[in-house]
Amino acid sequence: MRARLAAPLYALAMICLSVAGIGAAALVLVGAALMVVGVGRFVFPSAVALLRTVADAARWLSGRLGVDIERPYGDETSAVGLLKAPSTWRDVIWAFVDPIIGTWTCALALGMPLYGLYGAAVQPWVWRSNARSGGINAYGPIHVTSTTAALAAVPVGIGLIALGLYLGPGLLRRRARWTCDRLGPSRTTRLERRVETLVDTRADSVDAQAAELRRIERDLHDGAQARLVALGIGLGNAERLFEEDPDAALQLVAAAREASSQALDELRDLVRGVHPPVLADRGLADAIRALALDSLLDAEVSSELTGRPAPAVESAVYFAVNELFANIGKYAGTAAVRVTLGYRNGVLSCDVTDDGDGGADPANGTGLQGIRSRLAVFDGTIAIDSPPGGPTHIRLEVPCAIRSE
Repeated sequence: MRARLAAPLYALAMICLSVAGIGAAALVLVGAALMVVGVGRFVFPSAVALLRTVADAARWLSGRLGVDIERPYGDETSAVGLLKAPSTWRDVIWAFVDPIIGTWTCALALGMPLYGLYGAAVQPWVWRSNARSGGINAYGPIHVTSTTAALAAVPVGIGLIALGLYLGPGLLRRRARWTCDRLGPSRTTRLERRVETLVDTRADSVDAQAAELRRIERDLHDGAQARLVALGIGLGNAERLFEEDPDAALQLVAAAREASSQALDELRDLVRGVHPPVLADRGLADAIRALALDSLLDAEVSSELTGRPAPAVESAVYFAVNELFANIGKYAGTAAVRVTLGYRNGVLSCDVTDDGDGGADPANGTGLQGIRSRLAVFDGTIAIDSPPGGPTHIRLEVPCAIRSE
C-alpha cells in the first residue's frame, strides 16, 4: 500500500527529471560543439557532470521501484575523455528519448489519481460556478448539470483513484526497466567487467584450491600418515615378539588396532572437510541443520527448495554457512539464528539472520571476504546488513539450476 500511495509522487519526480534531463543534455551538446573553439574544454565537463547527476537521480528512483541500476561510468575526468566515453552519449540519448517513451506511464500513474481526486472531492463544489462562467462541466462521460450529476461523478472519481494507485507501481517499474537498459552499463561494459571478475575469481579460486591441497597434505602427513607408519612399525615389532613374548606382542597388536581406529577417524574428518557425507546424502537443508547442531547454536532452518543444485554450488553454500555459523558463535555468542533457503528466477538464496550485537564488517576480517571469493566463482554474491546493535542479516545468492527431487 505504501508503494501504491507513493507512485504518484515518483511519477511527478520522473516528470521533473525528464525536464531537467533535456536541459542538461542540451548543455552537453552545446559544450561538445564549443570544443571546436576551445571554450568547450571548460563548459563540457560541467555539463556532463550535471547530466550524470540527473541520471543518478533517475537510477535512485528506479532503485526505489525495485529496479537497481549500476553506474556505468569510468574514471575519465578530462573533456576529451568524457567526449569519447560511450556512457556520455548513452545519457544524452536517454535524456531526449525518455520523455517520449516514458511520459505515458507517468501520465497514467499521476493523472488518474489526480483526475479521480478532482471528480470525487472538487467537482461537487465547483460545478455551479463553472457553469455560471460558461465552462464545460463534463467529467468523463458524465455531463454535470445538477447536484445529482455531480454526486454521480464521486464514485467514478474514487474508482479512478483506486485504479491509478493499483496500476501506478507496475507502470513505473516498466519505465524503470526501460531506464535500466539505457542508463545501466552497455553490453560491452558488462562483458569487460565480467572478464575482470572471472580473472579475479579464477585467481582466488586457484589460491584457495592450492591452500586446500596444502591443508589436506599437511593433515595427511601429520595425522593419518604418521599413525599408519606407527601402525606398520608396531605390527613389525609384534611379529618379532610373537615367539619370544606373546603377551607383549598382543599389547602391540592392541595398540596397532587403536592406532588404526584413530587413523580412520582422522581420514573421515578429512573427507568430511572436503565434501561432508551428510551434504551428499541428505541435501543442503539437512546439512545446514547438522551444522547448527554441531555448532551448538539456537538455529531454525527452513527451506523452500524443490530440488537440489549442482554439488559444487551446494558445497560452496554449505561452507559459506559454516563460516557464518563460526562467526556467529565467535562474536554473537548465544544469539538465535534463522536460516532460510529459497530459489527464485534461477537464483539460489540463503538468508542468515541473527539477533546479536551487529557490526559485521568484511573489512575487519578474512571470513566474509573468503565467502565472497568462494561464491564469486559461481557469479554468487553476499549482501551484509549489520547495523551496530543488531540484528545482522546476510544474504547469499548464487545463480544456478535446480534438479527436481
